[in-house]
Amino acid sequence: MVEEGHLLLVLHKPPGPNDVHREGVLFWRKPDGEWQWNQGGSGASALRKHVQSYAELEAQLSKDYQKASSIGMLFDLVEALSPLTLAARNMHLALQTARENIKRDPFIVEVRDLAYEVDRNFELLLEDVRNAIQSRTAREAEEQARLGKEALQASHRLNILAALFFPLTAIASVFGMNLHHGIDEKSTLSFWVIFVFGIVLGFAMKSWVLGKKEKESAARKP
Repeated sequence: MVEEGHLLLVLHKPPGPNDVHREGVLFWRKPDGEWQWNQGGSGASALRKHVQSYAELEAQLSKDYQKASSIGMLFDLVEALSPLTLAARNMHLALQTARENIKRDPFIVEVRDLAYEVDRNFELLLEDVRNAIQSRTAREAEEQARLGKEALQASHRLNILAALFFPLTAIASVFGMNLHHGIDEKSTLSFWVIFVFGIVLGFAMKSWVLGKKEKESAARKP
């Protein structure tokens, strides 16, 4: 806000990820160039420290991004960066407006340029974190697809084995019952005949299962 050479900057302290309310900070520049702020002391140094506090947070979050080892940590960074990026953008716009209205104050140019750098760094960091999330999500999806394919192949092999040995198991179960069927009193040749018959049935069932799968795959193709 500018009126008769007076400038009032309405800014707020860096917000946290869960902050609902913003704590405002007021900086007032008199027509003679003297700065004051609502918490007393030198307004010019306080404004510079205020902008630098955003820069320090951006530097710390950049370090956290380099150390992020899980996608959960990246999501936490997005939660922290989103309100800070918006606040830094608004701070830069406010100082740019002040620069346009007070054209001969080098201090305003200085803090405006610092705010622009902070704003740009926050935007780039937020974009990098989001890109990292997308990349890791894609890699995890690919890994899940690979594991699912391996599990499907293992299940397919198990089905083939079950189809191969199911007839033999069924025949062995029937002849293993305590019933007088008379075959147990015959020569060992009957055992091998039944054994081979069960294996043949197993291969026939295997061929039937694989043939059915091939027909289903062909039907799904356009």
